[in-house]
Amino acid sequence: MGTKNGAVGGGWSAWLQDQARRTETPVLRAFYERFPADAHQPVGQTSLVALDLETSGLDPRRHAILSIGLVPFDLNGISIARRHYWILRPPRGFSGESVAYHHITHADTEQAPDFAEILPDLLDALAGRLPVVHYHPIERGFLERAAHQRGLETFRFPVIDTMAIEARRYRQRWRMGLRRLLGKAPTSIRLNDSRARYNLPAYEGHQAVIDATGTAELLLAQIQHHYSSTTAIGDLWV
Repeated sequence: MGTKNGAVGGGWSAWLQDQARRTETPVLRAFYERFPADAHQPVGQTSLVALDLETSGLDPRRHAILSIGLVPFDLNGISIARRHYWILRPPRGFSGESVAYHHITHADTEQAPDFAEILPDLLDALAGRLPVVHYHPIERGFLERAAHQRGLETFRFPVIDTMAIEARRYRQRWRMGLRRLLGKAPTSIRLNDSRARYNLPAYEGHQAVIDATGTAELLLAQIQHHYSSTTAIGDLWV
């Protein structure tokens, strides 16, 4: 996907550098200044962090972040002991139906902090690391919306998306057409189904730290099978 698919007005590298110059909010400026912005940097020399959100729904305009999980890692291993986890108080209520998925109750969120309160700690935990997610529209959309709702400046950044990596292999037009001709459903690129293709164990989903850990393990397997430690991060991020 590369740098040409980055932010408006050019690639991610130039956009990140521009944000570091223009952003007036000190914590956001520090975040952009430390972000791995060189698209040619090998992934094997890059600090990574798996990021997962649990939300009250799928639409950032109507729903909210309920929890955030972060797990630092690199190609040498995963730092579970350095994980971060926050439960957040949403600006509006959320339906009881969603509790069945994320298991976060109204009682859990009543005394939880607002997104703005944990933002400095979140940015500090992300600092200097390239985030890795599974299905980036959720993480990018909800984080950007949460910042905007609280009057903050643009909060947007490139990520490596493990679902996008699977889609490149299993959602190609010719492959999809062949499966239709054979009467088969499209290959699933959901997290646990993707993990199964690399003989990784199934985890109970919809808990932010567990899903972040599963995403980190999936990327390590994808790099081992399809890329190498010298692959440029600009060839992986979206």
